[in-house]
Order: sequence, then structure tokens, then C-alpha cells
Amino acid sequence: MRQPKLPLPILLSLVLALPGCAVFSDAPHYRGVAVSQHDLNELVPGVSTQADAQALLGPPSFIEQFDQNNWVYASQVTHMRIGQTEGMQKQHVVVLTFAPNGTLQGISQKDTKDAVQVAMDGKTTPMPGGKASFIQMVVGGVGSYNPLGAASSAGGGASAAGPQIGGASPMGGSGL
Repeated sequence: MRQPKLPLPILLSLVLALPGCAVFSDAPHYRGVAVSQHDLNELVPGVSTQADAQALLGPPSFIEQFDQNNWVYASQVTHMRIGQTEGMQKQHVVVLTFAPNGTLQGISQKDTKDAVQVAMDGKTTPMPGGKASFIQMVVGGVGSYNPLGAASSAGGGASAAGPQIGGASPMGGSGL
């Protein structure tokens, strides 16, 4: 007995639609140190210490550079969007403030609604040595390709986009 075949247009549309499903249903990515409200309730300002906080919550995501008494626990839930860019679903930041003797003074919490939008400046930072000409940009990276990376190159060269300071060029050579 012969089984019925699906018409070619229907079969083709099913095959093309299936890979797209993963774009819209990507699993969330969890980053950072997630702190629960239950754990924060265990910490008592004026009584708990830095050792208590680290034993309960683990090490902080970072300690503020200009005030070593502020410990920051940051977490994010992100997902991949169309075009392989990440979109943030949720963000939670907890700041523990300690007295100089290590006793907890206060707890503050922030999330996405507390975020401050910062606009990028359209200006460019000038580089020493002036601007590269069009010809220098086109041929500047010739001969600087190194498949083993910058670590194995004795010298370096400028990249196709001009010289770089303090980093590796896209072509694999060092930028200095």
C-alpha cells in the first residue's frame, strides 16, 4: 500500500520554518550572583559581618573601586534575539554597605527600572602619529597575518583599519 506524500510546497515551508522556531524560544542565560530575598533577610544591619555575608551569599560580583566597603552582587537573565544579539529580561543588583570595622550597615537593591541610560559620544579619541591615509589603511595590514596569534609574533604591524594602541590587531599581529 502506498503512503500519501505531502505536496512539495508544504514540505518546503515546514523545513524552512522549523529552524526559525529556536530563535523565538531560546533558553534564558543566567549570569552573575543571584541573591534571594530569603538570603537577604538572614543578614541583619549592625550585627552581620563581611564574613557572614560571604558565607551566606558567596563572594560578591565585585567590590566598588572607590569604596571598598560596598560589595555588589549583580545578576542578569538574558536571551538571544534575532540577529544573535542579547536581550536582557531581568537584572537585579544588591549592594551591601559595610562599616570600616566590617559590620553590615545597609542593604540596597536595584533592578532594570532603576537603570540610567547613557548616550555614547560620537567623537573619536585622537591617536598619536596623526591619521592613516586611505592607502595606509588598505595596505597597512599586509604581512601582519599570523594564524598563531600575537603571542608568537616577534614584531607587529598595523591592522587594515590603521594602527591600534594597546591591543592585538584583527589580523593577529600586535598593534604596537
